[in-house]
Amino acid sequence: MERISYSMLTVFVISLSFHQSMGLNAEGQYLLDIKSRIGDAYNHLSNWNPNDSTPCGWKGVNCTSDYNQVVWRLDLNSMNLSGSLSPSIGGLVHLTLLNVSFNFLSKNIPSEIGNCSSLEVLYLDNNLFVGQLPVELAKLSCLTDLNIANNRISGPLPDQIGNLSSLSLLIAYSNNITGPLPASLGNLKNLRTFRAGQNLISGSLPSEIGGCESLEYLGLAQNQLSEEIPKEIGMLQNLTDLILWSNQLSGSIPEELGNCTNLGTLALYHNKLEGPMPQELGNLLFLRKLYLYGNNLNGAIPKEIGNLSFAVEIDFSENELTGEIPIELTKISGLQLLYIFENELNGVIPDELTTLENLTKLDLSINYLSGTIPMGFQHMKQLVMLQLFNNSLGGIIPQALGVYSKLWVVDLSNNHLTGEIPRHLCRNENLILLNLGSNNLTGYIPTGVTNCKPLVQLHLAANGLVGSFPSGLCKMVNLSSFELDQNKFTGPIPPEIGQCHVLKRLHLSGNYFNGELPRQIGKLSQLVIFNVSSNFLTGVIPAEIFSCKMLQRLDLTRNSFVGAIPSEIGALSQLEILMLSENQLSGNIPVEVGNLSRLTYLQMGGNLFSGEIPVTLGGILSLQIALNLSYNNLSGPIPTELGNLVLLEFLLLNNNHLSGEIPGSFEKLSSLLGCNFSNNDLTGPLPSLSLFQKTGIGSFFGNKGLCGGPFGNCNGSPSFSSNPSDAEGRSLRIGKIIAIISAVIGGISLILILVIVYFMRRPVDMVAPLQDQSSSSPISDIYFSPKDEFTFQDLVVATENFDDSFVIGRGACGTVYRADLPCGRIIAVKRLASNREGSNIDNSFRAEIQTLGNIRHRNIVKLYGFCYHQGSNLLLYEYLAKGSLGELLHGSPSSLDWRTRFKIALGSAHGLAYLHHDCKPRIFHRDIKSNNILLDEKFDARVGDFGLAKVIDMPHSKSMSAVAGSYGYIAPGKLSQVLLFMMLLHFLVSYPKFFYS
Repeated sequence: MERISYSMLTVFVISLSFHQSMGLNAEGQYLLDIKSRIGDAYNHLSNWNPNDSTPCGWKGVNCTSDYNQVVWRLDLNSMNLSGSLSPSIGGLVHLTLLNVSFNFLSKNIPSEIGNCSSLEVLYLDNNLFVGQLPVELAKLSCLTDLNIANNRISGPLPDQIGNLSSLSLLIAYSNNITGPLPASLGNLKNLRTFRAGQNLISGSLPSEIGGCESLEYLGLAQNQLSEEIPKEIGMLQNLTDLILWSNQLSGSIPEELGNCTNLGTLALYHNKLEGPMPQELGNLLFLRKLYLYGNNLNGAIPKEIGNLSFAVEIDFSENELTGEIPIELTKISGLQLLYIFENELNGVIPDELTTLENLTKLDLSINYLSGTIPMGFQHMKQLVMLQLFNNSLGGIIPQALGVYSKLWVVDLSNNHLTGEIPRHLCRNENLILLNLGSNNLTGYIPTGVTNCKPLVQLHLAANGLVGSFPSGLCKMVNLSSFELDQNKFTGPIPPEIGQCHVLKRLHLSGNYFNGELPRQIGKLSQLVIFNVSSNFLTGVIPAEIFSCKMLQRLDLTRNSFVGAIPSEIGALSQLEILMLSENQLSGNIPVEVGNLSRLTYLQMGGNLFSGEIPVTLGGILSLQIALNLSYNNLSGPIPTELGNLVLLEFLLLNNNHLSGEIPGSFEKLSSLLGCNFSNNDLTGPLPSLSLFQKTGIGSFFGNKGLCGGPFGNCNGSPSFSSNPSDAEGRSLRIGKIIAIISAVIGGISLILILVIVYFMRRPVDMVAPLQDQSSSSPISDIYFSPKDEFTFQDLVVATENFDDSFVIGRGACGTVYRADLPCGRIIAVKRLASNREGSNIDNSFRAEIQTLGNIRHRNIVKLYGFCYHQGSNLLLYEYLAKGSLGELLHGSPSSLDWRTRFKIALGSAHGLAYLHHDCKPRIFHRDIKSNNILLDEKFDARVGDFGLAKVIDMPHSKSMSAVAGSYGYIAPGKLSQVLLFMMLLHFLVSYPKFFYS
């Protein structure tokens, strides 16, 4: 026995020595070459030993179990690997699975991968691969699963992709894929899932797609697909999900879609679809989610929609639908969400809607609905969101609303509702937003509302409510926004206001509040906006108010405040708008006002200020909207330093006692749109600013001896001659001229005052949509330029008729060109092709003008003007040298350090915070991404591209829940990034010093 055992041991040792002398096999050598091209920071591949005979025991490597072992699976996913994928991968010819997903591999996908003829599963997703998809992939006839999502792959999908006859899964979303989809896709008879959203795919959806007879999921959202949806889509009998949102698809929805009877989700929102909804949609009996919002659909809602008995969410909002709400919708017993806001629906809200026992969210806002709010709403136990704002609803609000349901959002603003506020709205202590503004409500605010602890926003402006300031207001520990504007509240503002520690917005204007402003307001450390204008407040402005270091807007106009402005005002480092006009403030303007480095609007007219204008005002380089010091008792010269305010658009110094000349430094005020120096003691020539030469005499009359501009040539002598021989005649003529001008200006001023007073005492209207501002002008060009410094022809010359060599950016809505104008200004010209006839301006064009044309903020891109010419819509912006954040992050290797990234994030956050909270009307951008954050040469951020923006100022907003991209396709892993980004922006605004500590 011992002899036999010894013999066997000898044979084993000899065999082992033989194998060691053989060395590592060929597949092992290929794998070692692959490892040599990879960075392995965490040593995941540390056991890949070149002294082994085979790689079969290496981490991530699996071999067959037969006698002749070969590598058939290579799984290196989520190992933090970097570098590139070696061409040696092509040597692993027995490979059936290759998974390198969720790493940091870069460079091109090697074409040699096409030699892996046995490959069935190929996962390259979530890396940094670039370049085109290699054509050689089409040789992988056994391939069933291909995932290249979340890379930087560019170029078109190869035509040969149709050769992958076994392919059942093709996932390519979140890349830079361009060009049209290949018609050969129709050859993929086994394809079940095709997802290529968030790319730059253009052209039409090929009709050959109807050949993919096994297709269940088709996702092409967020591309540039155009033309009509092919009728052949109806051949996809197995289709369960059709996700095509955020493209440029046009034409009507094909009625053949009704043949896709297995559809569970249909998401066609944010396209350019038009015409009526096909009644064949009622054939989709298994449909659960139907999203058609953000198109141009018209006509009535088909009654056949009521056949969708399995539907849980239906959104037809932001279209042009007409007619009444069909009662047949009430047959969808499981319906949980129904959004039909922002259409042209009329008639009444059907009482039968209240029978939908599972309905949780209902939004019928921004229509022409009339009648009353059905009483049955108060019995719907599942209802948590009820939004009916911007209609013509009358009658009372159901008084038991909130008794049976856990309401968390109620917005009934901008209607004609009467009666009192229901007492039980917050009975279940779930309400976070209550907006009943702009109605005809009367009575007191019920204690059930003022004691509602979860409430975050309480907006009751523009009603007929009475009573005193709610004493229990600050028991609502979460209240951040409180609006009581334009009501009939009386009495003092109580000191208890200082206990509202999280309050950020406090609007009390247009009431009858009296007494002094409580010093306890200074305890509101998070206060951002404070507006008590148009009341009867008296006394001095308490210095404590300037302890609210987060203040961005302070409006104390049209009260009876007296005394001097405390010097502590200079501590408001975040202040952007300061309005103190029409009080009885006196003394000198504090030099500390010059410390307000973020100020864009300074309104101090109509007071009793005396002394000289502080030279420190010339240091507020951010002043842009206006500087108004008119109707005071200011004296002395106009500071030369005011010429540094190169962004200033309006300068009003009239009706003071200013003397000397208008400084020559004012020639630098190239942004100035209007000015008034009248009724002072000014002398000398007007500066050679083009605006001064064009401005009428009314902005300068009532001074001692100005000349130039409207007064004619100076010629060494003042315009109003003192020569005795003709002084009497000229004096008589000038007297008549001044008398006529004064009478005209006086009449116009009286009319303007009456109009202003009227509008100040009524609710602030939303910016009128451009489509409602009809024009009968026969001209083909619509052009707006604040300073008339350039014309359409200048744009054509500057861009050589919009040649591609001047392109600095492309997007879903248009192309952006750089234009160097003859006046020396560099601007960015965004060109959008109109999809309408005549001179109508399309939705994206209109949205940008509505939003950018009415806001001013340092972190919002500035719109200079717009032009419609021969079918092209042009938007004229400020030029930002660094381009978009997306280009810096995803283009060449980024060199952005942490401080620069923080600066960009903080600037973007300030821009968004302004849009959401401070802008009047408030705006949702709805398309925030790195490509829409633009940067100047100092990396200061500007939020741009407002083609999807919506004016949402409550009570004028569209649904707070209807954010662009809220449904359907979103790349896995992206959702958490979006939420994290928004949380970061909020944190940056709230606690900016944290990152500097």
